[in-house]
Amino acid sequence: MNPLTYFRSGDWLTLLLGAWFTAWLAATMWHGGAPSKAVIRAGGQLFAEARLDTPRRIIVPGPLGNSIVEIEPGRARVAADPSPRQLCVKQGWLSHAGDAALCLPNQLSVELAGTQRRFDSLNY
Repeated sequence: MNPLTYFRSGDWLTLLLGAWFTAWLAATMWHGGAPSKAVIRAGGQLFAEARLDTPRRIIVPGPLGNSIVEIEPGRARVAADPSPRQLCVKQGWLSHAGDAALCLPNQLSVELAGTQRRFDSLNY
């Protein structure tokens, strides 16, 4: 027997409404606002808060060496890091409020902050 024959019109309506509601939630809850600053932490302590309106490079010391955070208008990234796997460098440009890059071996984190945060599973 075909399993689709077990569904009635109300079942299809429920599936359709559930899919629409899921798409609506994704569209409204998972977008972040425009970021206004980059929050840079080193060793768990606040190292710097940099506005995202002017380009600059910030050198952040860590246990493995210096990391370089690059800031351009509206975005930021970890440009260089002495960590062995370079995961935070591979994260690329952060451009939405709530985006973050973590360099755990060098104890560095870069997070973009703004008026509205994007949905974060850690806060869920």
